[in-house]
This record gives sequence, structure tokens and C-alpha cells, in this order.
Amino acid sequence: MSRFLPLTIRFVNGGSMVVATVAEAKKALSGAWKNKEAPAYLEAVRLVDDAIAGTCRPAIAFAAFKKAAAQQGLLKSAQPSAALTMLDELWS
Repeated sequence: MSRFLPLTIRFVNGGSMVVATVAEAKKALSGAWKNKEAPAYLEAVRLVDDAIAGTCRPAIAFAAFKKAAAQQGLLKSAQPSAALTMLDELWS
């Protein structure tokens, strides 16, 4: 089980992948991004590598990855799960 909520990334070439670990974030960073020279992207690459090496907390690296993907418009919006929808209805 992953310690992060899964993110669906839609690459500029039309491909997509679900990212829920730092290792998957590293793989996703090698995919087709809009701008691999963007500061947020470069920071995400550095922090993900540092997290894999054990010199950065995984939560910080994953947050940097999510920020970079959001800035480049690669995050696919997630629909709430059926269970969450039912819980929302009960709460209302």
C-alpha cells in the first residue's frame, strides 16, 4: 500500500500513468512533459532523486512532483470514489 494518494498523470503525448510512490514519480518524470527545463520540474527531479537516495523525506519529494505536474497541467482530475460520494450524501 502506498503512503500517498494516487495521482493520475496525463502526458503531453497522450499517455498516462498512476503515480502513488516516489519510485513511480521518478518513472513519470522521464515521460513526456511540456517543459523539462521549468524550475518546478527540475526541483521535482532533484528532490525525487534525493528521496530515493535517502537524503530527502519522500513526502517533500512527492509534493514537489505534484506541484510540477499541476503547473504543467498534467494532473488528471480525479472523480470522488463511490464510497466518498455516499459519505458526502450521508453527511448532508
